[in-house]
Amino acid sequence: MKPTFLFLSLFPIIALQASEWRSNYFSELQPIDQSVVRASTFLKKGSYPFQFFYGKNCLQPEKAMKLNQAMALVSCSDASPSTRLFRDGQYVAQITTNDGMPMLTLSVKAMKSKDDFGVVCPIWDHKSVELDVSKVFKDGETVRDAYSGQSAVVKNGKINLLPSAEANGLLLLESDTQEDKPAVFDWKNATVYFAITDRFYNGDPTNDNSYGRHKDGMEEIGTFHGGDLKGLTEKLDYLQQLGVDAIWISSPLEQIHGWVGGGDRGDFPHYAYHGYYHLDWTKVDANMGTEDDLKNFIEQAHQRGIRVLFDIVMNHTGYATLADMQEFKFGKLRLKPDEIDLILGEKWIDWTPKKGQNWHSFNDFINFSDQEGWSKWWGKAWVRSDISDYDSPKFDDLKMSLSALPDIKTESDQAVTLPVFFANKPDTKAVSKDDTKVREYLISWLSDWVKKYGVDGFRVDTAKHVEQSTWLELKQASQAAFDEWKSTHPDHFNDDFWMTGEAWGHGVYQSNYFKNGFDSMINFSFQDQAKEALYCFSKIVPTYQTMSEKLVDFNVLSYISSHDTHLFFNSDSEYDFEKQKMAGSLLLLAPGAVQIYYGDESGRKFGATGSDPLQGTRSDMNWSDIAKNSENQSLINHWTKLAKFRQNHIAVGKGKQAILETKKYLAFSREYGNDKIMVVWAGK
Repeated sequence: MKPTFLFLSLFPIIALQASEWRSNYFSELQPIDQSVVRASTFLKKGSYPFQFFYGKNCLQPEKAMKLNQAMALVSCSDASPSTRLFRDGQYVAQITTNDGMPMLTLSVKAMKSKDDFGVVCPIWDHKSVELDVSKVFKDGETVRDAYSGQSAVVKNGKINLLPSAEANGLLLLESDTQEDKPAVFDWKNATVYFAITDRFYNGDPTNDNSYGRHKDGMEEIGTFHGGDLKGLTEKLDYLQQLGVDAIWISSPLEQIHGWVGGGDRGDFPHYAYHGYYHLDWTKVDANMGTEDDLKNFIEQAHQRGIRVLFDIVMNHTGYATLADMQEFKFGKLRLKPDEIDLILGEKWIDWTPKKGQNWHSFNDFINFSDQEGWSKWWGKAWVRSDISDYDSPKFDDLKMSLSALPDIKTESDQAVTLPVFFANKPDTKAVSKDDTKVREYLISWLSDWVKKYGVDGFRVDTAKHVEQSTWLELKQASQAAFDEWKSTHPDHFNDDFWMTGEAWGHGVYQSNYFKNGFDSMINFSFQDQAKEALYCFSKIVPTYQTMSEKLVDFNVLSYISSHDTHLFFNSDSEYDFEKQKMAGSLLLLAPGAVQIYYGDESGRKFGATGSDPLQGTRSDMNWSDIAKNSENQSLINHWTKLAKFRQNHIAVGKGKQAILETKKYLAFSREYGNDKIMVVWAGK
């Protein structure tokens, strides 16, 4: 499908061409990846009307900036908003374009002060370390290193311990009296494991080619690889042993059946293996398995103490593909009747590019202007799209078209019936209702999965592109559904329904999302902060301190790798297992909830990617490496010890942090209620 706006469609590409970017205060904007440019400069205390230029386009912040909070860049006006800086410092401007709308984040590099910590990057001689633990543990108390299992009795406020050779200088100190206490779950201390189901594990090869989907015979960049709900179920013991509290799975709901062109060059067919191109919210996608498979997966996860989160989408539907047009009888081709079989074949999903074509070229066969044909698709009342006589998307967060995806009219108060194409989909469970709005259908469909199977929460995709009031309605309906399900499952966890959201660029601050249904927001800042500390654990501690102080009142979900940014093991650890161990330490000791992206813990490598650099972050889980290679096994062991320590101590994620003054090593404590821990880094 053609891009909705030329400006939006160019942004993921032009970010690479840093020479085209200019600013009135920042020079030398450098490309970080395909969709990020960054610059740093020293600015004095004062007010600054920031402006950024790409070619002839002038962009400015929508309003005055706040540090570490992403702000949309809009076309310049005569009155450019001024941002007030309250101290001299080295300021960093970062522009991201992943969501189509360019977003600016302004931050200031931390300056050393006596309030930081005593030792910046200690050097360890690999001998036992005399530790002052008097601020945390009492004389006569036995203190245990949860990593190595060693113990020592506190005498005159001190103990001596030797960090494990596998710990990279870390000591995870706890009182041995805490060892027998049951772990207390809290979402502020949760370890969430994010798995793209299709790329995780194939538990049922018989469903691999559902709806006529098939491999492309090339690098299989955007095809379905076979992972499914049965595969997730088979690997729950692995996740339990790892120390995972919750699993966030890609949407198991039915996706568009066909493919669209992948990447800028259309060099591969791109199916909806990732779960972001929905077709029917009332059905389980056949490549994922059956509804019984889903029920069993959730039950088995719950039996192991693991909560289940669905990745959910309310902002957009999936694209129109040849396969779906043929199957559900909507849209219009440009071809004459006698040309259709000759050019597209009996099954349109099987079409492949010919000489001079690419996978985008299927669009050439479609008449996007035909009103009658496209009225049989979602319809004007349901979506806006740059086709036919549908309402065109707008250049704002709530009514824009992300990557040319049809934008759902969740804001509309018009009562609607089901889209026409559902009449040609006999297996749907969707039914038309009287006096029902678009958002009410979606909320009903999503909360119904909670009511039926006890889904514990949602990870909300593209949260900033749907009205916050709609998210509040979803949360309220899902909580009511969860309460109803729990009334017949009295032994279930004593939690409320939980929602975390993706709003691109959101960091550690309490936005209005928290007033509108969200219990947490994904922390986009932590990935870069972890990278900065990869060679020196001490550098993350001021970040920890700030997070610990702020997260008393709210929660975030921090990560180091994601399907929409980059794979840390590839881009930052550079396939170095010792660096990836450090990455695990940085993430799993962070305050607030944390997210492991599948394979972070096992050294999963970047995959085939074509002209879309994000595809490589979604490679198959490296089960073969785990089974055969000692380096991968050692890495998992390290992440497991950190995750188990976190799981056993609510103080790790929810506790109050204190940086302990030392001269030879780094140390900090965290305490929450009766739980107390102390983390020591002896150095490199």
